[in-house]
Amino acid sequence: MNARNYIRRGKIENEAAGYLELGMAQQALSSLSRLGDPSALDATGLYILGESLRSLKRFEEAIEPLRLAAEAATDNIQVLLALGWCYKRIGRLDLAINTLEQALAVEPGEPLLRYNLACYFSLAGNKNRALRYLSQTLSAAPDYRRLIDDEPDFNPIRHDPDFQSLCRKANEG
Repeated sequence: MNARNYIRRGKIENEAAGYLELGMAQQALSSLSRLGDPSALDATGLYILGESLRSLKRFEEAIEPLRLAAEAATDNIQVLLALGWCYKRIGRLDLAINTLEQALAVEPGEPLLRYNLACYFSLAGNKNRALRYLSQTLSAAPDYRRLIDDEPDFNPIRHDPDFQSLCRKANEG
């Protein structure tokens, strides 16, 4: 790609990212469409495309650009989080969990990854792993406790005595 096209692509990606940041996902897609075939996008463009589709709740469509962005930018946990989020919404908890575990290998101290893994393991019926990740989240970031009561992903384990005990301890801490 020549320098002029590289600069043009960067400007269009920045414009699309701006639209996305403003909650204008459809406009972000329109901007990206000026670049032509999505297969020619770099990791940034693929991520913006995937995030735009995800924002529009077009989860199945978002997976391919996010997967390609994750392959190109293996250390970008935002891409992996978005990809895992889409997998969850299409009912592929196995892939959502695998994706977030990849992200955790990149950023082992990130509580958001552990919180989401706790949610996904709860939905998958793996109480022990859900509680382990939730406990780790609350140890690292106690403010996550405020999210638990309204989190429907914990409904499968919400009335479990171990879950309730963990929540009580978090409230006391």
